[in-house]
Amino acid sequence: MATDDQKTPASSAKSASAPASRVDRTFSTPLTSDVAAAAGTTVISDAVVAKVAGIAAREVPGVYALGGGGARALGALRDAVNATDLTQGVKVEVGETQAAADLTIVVEYPTPVHQVAAQVRSAVAAAITRLVGLEVVEVNVEVNDVHLPGDDNQPEESRVS
Repeated sequence: MATDDQKTPASSAKSASAPASRVDRTFSTPLTSDVAAAAGTTVISDAVVAKVAGIAAREVPGVYALGGGGARALGALRDAVNATDLTQGVKVEVGETQAAADLTIVVEYPTPVHQVAAQVRSAVAAAITRLVGLEVVEVNVEVNDVHLPGDDNQPEESRVS
């Protein structure tokens, strides 16, 4: 019989042939579907947060488009070839537990600009918190244009901003 400070030949052979693992492969308790205590890290890319913010902003009534004039012109080309950029007009900063977003939007006339901006701010903050799990410290909204219903018939270059 081996004592605590002695190894049996079988146990020393087993430890010498098997490499050390980062994961404990012995199951002391039965496995369940609740694995909330699993260890590890999650890294969320800035692009993911920007896409969530862009989608949320586009869903707000009164938002015609996101981005400045040049970005919208390029966006129209992307839309024509089915390669829509959902992060257009969105900049984000992502930390470990917090995020901040800056959005540039175009508001449809005659929707009240201040109401649309407030709704965008609220929708973006709620979406980032709900979908990504980050605390939103600020959402800055820049309204750089108002879309008039008659503007759809004019080429982008002839519009006066």
